[in-house]
Amino acid sequence: MTDTPKLIHSMIRIRDEARSLDFYRKAFGLEIADRLDFETFTLIYLSNAASGFELELTVNKSQSEAYDLGNGYGHIAFSVADLDSTHERIKAEGLAPKDIKELAHSSGGKARFFFIEDPDGYKIEVLQRGWRFK
Repeated sequence: MTDTPKLIHSMIRIRDEARSLDFYRKAFGLEIADRLDFETFTLIYLSNAASGFELELTVNKSQSEAYDLGNGYGHIAFSVADLDSTHERIKAEGLAPKDIKELAHSSGGKARFFFIEDPDGYKIEVLQRGWRFK
């Protein structure tokens, strides 16, 4: 038997803790699982009951400028049971989701999704559950 690695979290750097916590709570129901304060930075782990995976928000206390996201960052993704109602709910929260798109693959699989950006400009994909998106 081997020790199979388990994916546990993804980290992004943020500037405004309160604004980011409000965004992730409203958009995806993420709540603080743990908060570790250090002298020069704070780590905030967010999760919800749907998954053991966590989003780690890192607040560097000396950072006042926007982070340069560069061209290497892609996105994180959430799957939802009802894409249309999630889109409407997020829109009603004033969080400005992009339009719903559809992408069909030659295998017959289909993805329905939209993107939204968090307060720091990170792109987040929201996918309809199904096909390969559990």
